[in-house]
Amino acid sequence: MKIYLYFIGKPKDPHANAIAEDFLARAGRYSPCEMREIRPERIDLWTKHPTARKIFLDPAGKPMDSAAFAAMISKGEMEGRDLVFLIGGHDGLPPAWRARADLLVSLSAMTFPHELARAMLAEQIYRGFCTLRNHPYIR
Repeated sequence: MKIYLYFIGKPKDPHANAIAEDFLARAGRYSPCEMREIRPERIDLWTKHPTARKIFLDPAGKPMDSAAFAAMISKGEMEGRDLVFLIGGHDGLPPAWRARADLLVSLSAMTFPHELARAMLAEQIYRGFCTLRNHPYIR
């Protein structure tokens, strides 16, 4: 299994991106992880990752606590499926993509800057792996 964290829009704050990169590097001990900016008009996630589970962040998505998030990662590991996470840009997710997502997840009922959402999602990915392996980080 491999984790892909894609985001739409240029990163504005290098410090927030560094936090996300740090958590993904830590998660990389358990599974390869990659984060990058994409442009929806230049990539088709369903062609690039045909068997991956597409999990998109959306304010109207399913609220999920950390335990449920860890269970989702565990399921991906057991199935051997890559997980593709997408954070939309300032206009949100492309409507056609939103409709095709395997799962829409909400990080919070609150609104956060996209850079912070990347860091929070990366931390939850790392936390999920730590939870599954009883790593002391979660205590």
